[in-house]
Amino acid sequence: MTPLQRIDRSAVAPEVTRPDPDKVLAGDPVHTSWNIEERGGLYSGMWQSTPGKWRVSYAEWEYVHIHEGVSILTDAAGNATTLRAGDSWIIRPGFEGTWECVETTLKDYVILT
Repeated sequence: MTPLQRIDRSAVAPEVTRPDPDKVLAGDPVHTSWNIEERGGLYSGMWQSTPGKWRVSYAEWEYVHIHEGVSILTDAAGNATTLRAGDSWIIRPGFEGTWECVETTLKDYVILT
């Protein structure tokens, strides 16, 4: 392995999943992940979701950079934050609420567990 790794989803087989049906609040979101790096509690790659809304609960720390689309994260108190192409965010452990994908969203992610 070289110390430099390009984030290139065409070089990785995608993993296609859906959120747990008990967590889905609207739509039929399909998640596609291109996992580039997994080691010692660190995960990174690209993730895409089609429109829908589901409950989330973060036990991990995550950095995201939105490449395409629009999503809305709403915390348990009802505070909504819109994530758009070009935005970068950190989601800290303890965030609970919903993720609503308004337009198909593509993001880079780095997760630390």
